[in-house]
Amino acid sequence: QVQLVESGGGLVQPGGSLTLSCAASGFTLAYHAIGWFRQAPGKEREGVSCSDSSDGSTYYADSVKGRFTISRDKAKNTVYLQMNSLKAEDTAVYYCATDPIPRGGMAEVQAMCVGESRESDYWEQWGQGTQVTVSS
Repeated sequence: QVQLVESGGGLVQPGGSLTLSCAASGFTLAYHAIGWFRQAPGKEREGVSCSDSSDGSTYYADSVKGRFTISRDKAKNTVYLQMNSLKAEDTAVYYCATDPIPRGGMAEVQAMCVGESRESDYWEQWGQGTQVTVSS
């Protein structure tokens, strides 16, 4: 069965850290584009970070740049999102996504992450989401 399963969410105090995991099964994501998105209550789902496998182009939203790091472990077939210096505004349900088509180039990766048609034009597989709550 082809699926992505996120884990690692939870409650953390402001300034704390969490690492989200996204385990793939039924397919190999080594050569897929990978992405993390989030949706806060009452808001549209937004791109947090995306990375392409063909040339390693990686995009971070301005709101997380310098605090979050996207990575993949090919041996474990898993994608990660390391989140540091968490803020209350990072509270959301976080989703991982993968796309099998190699694209390359920062412009394309940025479009995959924050473009208006990001969810209709890209991302074949989505996880079910994991809740991250940042609160004291």
